[in-house]
Amino acid sequence: MSTPKIGLALGSGGARGFAHLGVLKAFEEERIPIDMMAGSSMGALVACLYGVGHNMDDLLKISTRFRRKYYLDFTVPKMGFIAGKRIKEFIQLFTHNKNIEDLNFPVSVVATDITNGEKVLFTKGPISDAVRASISIPGIFVPEKIDGRLLVDGGVIDRVPVSVVKEMGADIVIGVDVSHVKRNAEISTIYDVIMQSIDILQLEIIEHREIASDFMIRPHVEMYSTRAFTNIEEIINIGEEEAKKVIPSIKKAIEDWKE
Repeated sequence: MSTPKIGLALGSGGARGFAHLGVLKAFEEERIPIDMMAGSSMGALVACLYGVGHNMDDLLKISTRFRRKYYLDFTVPKMGFIAGKRIKEFIQLFTHNKNIEDLNFPVSVVATDITNGEKVLFTKGPISDAVRASISIPGIFVPEKIDGRLLVDGGVIDRVPVSVVKEMGADIVIGVDVSHVKRNAEISTIYDVIMQSIDILQLEIIEHREIASDFMIRPHVEMYSTRAFTNIEEIINIGEEEAKKVIPSIKKAIEDWKE
């Protein structure tokens, strides 16, 4: 009896993206197999960390120790405030300097070519280069240059890359969206301005993504800052709780598919 291929699309959302770990934790506990993943921005980072083979405990440890000092290397702003070398070193360290094709299952990392407005997918090559490009929030991180292309955050072009997972060959597509727009948000820094703007720009697009996926998990983490890496345990727990609500339906879809 053949089983369906299950694909997971992990969306962008800064620190809120730690909710993805909660979703993965719930899937592991309920033995829902994931055959492939696509990720934008923080979703790409989580997909690659998971794909390297870190167990859940390790991932929770890495994430709760993740502090701003690990990734802030300020530069004189020409195209961004943060040079991004430190975060790249962090990614290299925790993905053992591997290539995307070395991961335990197929992963697509989504970035945006800012010069010509194209979606760029990485399915091979160094994880650190691809993820560094995918997390380059415009105006905050200096864009990453790869093969002559100037690349920024994957969330700009495809916040929850469900279509990518479908193209990878998934029979059942599950999206995780962690970027609800926070109403009456406290906007006090340029970072807040940029992140809130990206969230707002994506509002209508995401409704279409929801239709395109079989399941859309939406952890309500909008009360947490996208930039303050605090409350990480709470964010992970919310992801886990939201995933648990959907798991019975996913299990049923797997059974129905087999028939």
